[in-house]
Amino acid sequence: MDSSPVDFDPAGFRNHVAAILDGYARAFDVPDDRHALLRRQIARGDGIHSRRTFPGHVTTSAFILDEVGRRTLLIHHRSLARWLQPGGHYEAPEDLAGSALREAMEETGIDGLALDPWHRASGLPIDIDSHRIPARPERDEPEHWHHDIRYVVRAERGSAVRPDLLEVHGAEWRGLQDLEAIAPQALRNMRKLGLVHP
Repeated sequence: MDSSPVDFDPAGFRNHVAAILDGYARAFDVPDDRHALLRRQIARGDGIHSRRTFPGHVTTSAFILDEVGRRTLLIHHRSLARWLQPGGHYEAPEDLAGSALREAMEETGIDGLALDPWHRASGLPIDIDSHRIPARPERDEPEHWHHDIRYVVRAERGSAVRPDLLEVHGAEWRGLQDLEAIAPQALRNMRKLGLVHP
């Protein structure tokens, strides 16, 4: 059963994600087959907005950068026991960038986060990554895929980090090199656009 809000249009959302995929592929020279599963789910009419849709559904995340673009704020994920960028499930009818910003604020407790201006100008995410998530029988979730739509978010100088310890084990500012292992394509794209500095 679909639990989306009454005014939410799942078909319109699929069309929007398809347009973002096409724009992202053009902007960063990404082959179509990189997002083959997500494209198949869109073509099939799957409710990709819902976390109960399998084999995959949309999530959003945020690469929080300091004011000069030399560090990123990572959270230690409770379920996956890894350092990652903040993120989580998309909640209809949010816009995708707003969803990423909400997750970033909820998990880190930082006030005053702002979407990087490049996103407003381009209408695109910095990265789209489909990755496998282990089964969670306690939540009645089989192994599945997160189609993660990712954005760059800026923190103001001196922003206090107050991680939500119900959600994450902790949060730390790390060097950008940590993204090489976590999100290499996103880091390449940020470098290409000059959003980060050595």
